[in-house]
Amino acid sequence: MSDKNRNKLPSNLPQLQNLIKRDPGSYKDEFMQQYRHYESNLQIFHLQPSTYTKTLDELVLFIAQVSQCYQEEVSDFPQHLQDMLRQHATVLDKTMRMTFCKALILLRNKSLIPATGVLELFFELFRCQDKLLRKTLYSYIVSDIKNVNFKHKNAKLNTTLQNFMYTMLKDNNAIAAKMSLGVMIELYRRNIWNDTKTVNVIATACFSKVTKIMVTALKFFLGHEEGEKAADSDSEDEDDKKKDKSRKTSKELILGNRVAKKTKKRQKKLERALQAMKKFKKKHKSESFNFSALHLLHDPQDFSEKLLKQLEATNERFEVKLMMIDLISRLVGIHGLFLLNFYPFVQRFLQPHQREVTRLLLYVAQASHDLVPPDVLETTVKTIANNFITDRNSGEVMAVGLNAVREICARCPLALSEDLLRDLVQYKTHKDKAVMMASRALIGLYRRVNPELLHKRDRGKPTEATEEQKNIQYGDLNAHQAVPGAEVLSSKIELDNEQTGEADDTKEGWESCSEDEDDDEDGWIDVHHSSDEEETEDPVAGLTLEEKRKKAEDISTNRILTQEDFRQIQHHQARKTTESASKGKGKRKHIEVDDDENSDRLMLSTIENVHKKRAHDKESRLSTVMAGRVGREKFSHGPQKMNPNASTTNKEKARGKNFMMVKHKLGKKKGKRSFRDKQMALTKALLRRQKKN
Repeated sequence: MSDKNRNKLPSNLPQLQNLIKRDPGSYKDEFMQQYRHYESNLQIFHLQPSTYTKTLDELVLFIAQVSQCYQEEVSDFPQHLQDMLRQHATVLDKTMRMTFCKALILLRNKSLIPATGVLELFFELFRCQDKLLRKTLYSYIVSDIKNVNFKHKNAKLNTTLQNFMYTMLKDNNAIAAKMSLGVMIELYRRNIWNDTKTVNVIATACFSKVTKIMVTALKFFLGHEEGEKAADSDSEDEDDKKKDKSRKTSKELILGNRVAKKTKKRQKKLERALQAMKKFKKKHKSESFNFSALHLLHDPQDFSEKLLKQLEATNERFEVKLMMIDLISRLVGIHGLFLLNFYPFVQRFLQPHQREVTRLLLYVAQASHDLVPPDVLETTVKTIANNFITDRNSGEVMAVGLNAVREICARCPLALSEDLLRDLVQYKTHKDKAVMMASRALIGLYRRVNPELLHKRDRGKPTEATEEQKNIQYGDLNAHQAVPGAEVLSSKIELDNEQTGEADDTKEGWESCSEDEDDDEDGWIDVHHSSDEEETEDPVAGLTLEEKRKKAEDISTNRILTQEDFRQIQHHQARKTTESASKGKGKRKHIEVDDDENSDRLMLSTIENVHKKRAHDKESRLSTVMAGRVGREKFSHGPQKMNPNASTTNKEKARGKNFMMVKHKLGKKKGKRSFRDKQMALTKALLRRQKKN
């Protein structure tokens, strides 16, 4: 028999694997032969676990592939792999270690082993100095836990793994702890483990002694992750540094384009490079989380106090301190905490020359709320006014200081004293537009919240909103008995009457129309619409404050308000701030209400909102030029044809021809001849004429 037809099943594992999956019973003896071969190789491998054995590598994957066909025979096989990885994980050859892990993954996918033991083992393998292995295990752990909780939450497994991860976060190996933290954050991001226990386990990582772990946990609560994964070992750090050196930043590209000649080609090339870099960053940028994690903390007061104590004693970089300050300020603002030592700590950094000072001002505004004692914030506001809002500083610095004071006072109006407020209001006529706009915005704020602190000339025209405004006192509970502004709606009785009246009006209208048809066939019928009056008349005009309050309480308790009702109330409340309190003296311009506006979240742009006209660049100048050409006749040079469809001359046609078509004519152009040349030409012409005659 030739070699082609000879049976090679003992040595051809892929062929045997295919046959076993088709007919397991017929090839049981061949499988048992290979399994005994595996056991003998495994005993030899125990003697030298750091060496690579190709035979054992192939046998392990073979048995894992067909294990579902002989479950009783391979019952000890998963335990062999787990014991090998637990005993020799750090000394195993990386190829063999990856093979054992892949075999366990195959067995787990076939539901031949429970998830708890395998996943706990994979978490322990994060200690290995093998980046590819950690990346593979990370992806599998996340996907496996997701599949387990796909149909319904597996509370028993989740609790067991969360308790195990809590111990892993305290592991001496920083890489294993950071990878475990990354798994929990990824599961929270995918809404798999979005419970309070996960959030509070991650919160413990904010006090880790390892900077990378602490920064990862801080960024989780702040709503963003690291743009690029930090390296897990010294060798990985070197690789990342090499990659960063080879990849230019957007700032380097812009600076490199400044020193050469400005051409459209170079500009387009720069734009393409910046666009490609933007796509790269967007692709590698993690999704932002919502702020629900901050609401799931068990004890935010204790957590913020511990974080502040750590901040005061830390020697970390300034960027890390900024993140800790940001998290503390968000906790204080969201939960209304009392953390009085926080404001004097941040107050030390509130100087115009301080790096990232606008962010620090933002964090002070975030940590402000109406329950903070006014004298605590008053000191901070005075520091901002003394350091920023002075004539010795530039207009931008003064505007930033005024914007910061406005945002603090929007959350705690009593933080600004009457004397200081009237001093800051004087900048409403400042020559710098940014300062002027910031000062007027501060005036507009106190016209709404506490107009009594302003000078009489700065309070503006009284409106309905100011009539209803009460003097603010510290600790006052602003409890409403009804929905504010509900008096603009119709009560339940009025709605029933309107529906009945509309039906009667409709019936009478049809009857009157039928009668008028006989009397006046050629005439027009005047139809009165009630909606015309609703657009011009105020439904609550002429009511006193007490009557409005009673009507609002009646409507709030006896009616179910719809979204349209709330929108109508919102517009009515906005109209109160613009309409004069005394009817007949005119109205201010109505302000439209933006339903999508989210004023609860404070953005950095509100602090840096400096109104200053910027210099025109080439694109803005070109857009201005093109806008000026709209509606204007097309500019043309020289005399124009009376008939634009008339034919052109040869000279005009030559302008549109290719250069090779007309270059032979360029050297034959006639020039001006001298008088001597004209004499000679005339003589030759006369001689030629005589010869012809």
